[in-house]
Amino acid sequence: VQLQASGGGLVQAGGSLRLSCAASGRTFSRDGMGWFRQAPGKEREFVAAISWSGGSTYYADSVKGRFTITRDNTKNTLSLRMNSLKPEDTAVYYCAARSGPYASTEQSEYDYWGQGTLVTVSS
Repeated sequence: VQLQASGGGLVQAGGSLRLSCAASGRTFSRDGMGWFRQAPGKEREFVAAISWSGGSTYYADSVKGRFTITRDNTKNTLSLRMNSLKPEDTAVYYCAARSGPYASTEQSEYDYWGQGTLVTVSS
């Protein structure tokens, strides 16, 4: 089972990026998925989560209104659209999946993790 995150890079403040997460080895079409991030010198934190159907989504207050999480169960993929990026969004972003249908903001409830993709926002 593998989650492969991609789409990170260097962007100026105010810019946009779209992260993608491709799952292989197992279908996650019935499982909740999420994005987390870890900034330099800080602990990993919740960013966004989505239920198996996409019907429920949750966001950290720091990204609400700027980031959008979506999924395509036909392709076994997860995405994170990030707009109005700020320097404080700089971090390694991880996608994750859990064995259960609901979205969760808790890292401990996720069973599968991708390797992370670096997002750097310059001021």
